[in-house]
Amino acid sequence: MAISPILFIGLICVAGSAFLFPAAEAIWLTVPSSGEKCISEEIQANVVVLAYYYCIDQDKVDFGPTLDVRVTSPYGNELYKRVNETAGEFAFTTSESGTYIACFSMHHDQSHYTPSSSVIISLDWKIGIRAKDWDSVAKKEKIEGVELDLRKSEAVVNGIKANMLHLKLKEAYAREINEKTNKRVAQLGFFSIGVSLIVSVFQVLYLKRFFLKKKLI
Repeated sequence: MAISPILFIGLICVAGSAFLFPAAEAIWLTVPSSGEKCISEEIQANVVVLAYYYCIDQDKVDFGPTLDVRVTSPYGNELYKRVNETAGEFAFTTSESGTYIACFSMHHDQSHYTPSSSVIISLDWKIGIRAKDWDSVAKKEKIEGVELDLRKSEAVVNGIKANMLHLKLKEAYAREINEKTNKRVAQLGFFSIGVSLIVSVFQVLYLKRFFLKKKLI
């Protein structure tokens, strides 16, 4: 049975997406009894972020102490804040490109728990296509099988395109800064040479005048 070129390309994209976007795995963080533990991620604008977290004690099977959680944007805006929680989730759509930071710390008033030296947090952090609920999309649009895989591959391709555009803009910005820096360094070099020449001329004239005054020449 012959396979159409479009279907063949779609299957290749789906297969490649397994390598480009591997299945998200939970991140395990060790939070000290004092201070906080933070993770950061550079994310573009208009990207969906979804995260689940829960805190456990490595010496106990059940849930452990409660946490204070804070998520901030690149410009310091507070996107999510919770106190005295053992588990939770947060979701938001990024409004600007940059580094987003999530910080975890042990709640100071542990009335139900005696804190040890540190605790462990499981964080499942999903970004972009990983955060999309494909089961809901399939039920809503009544698609399945190859069509659903092609829809996923389309999302992957759009994500790659957006990443390439973002990198291109960053490269252009970095090149512009580099060119401005080189220009200013060249101007500073010419200015330094000019100052050195002027100082040398004044020094020669001063020495000549000094030697004439002392009748050494």
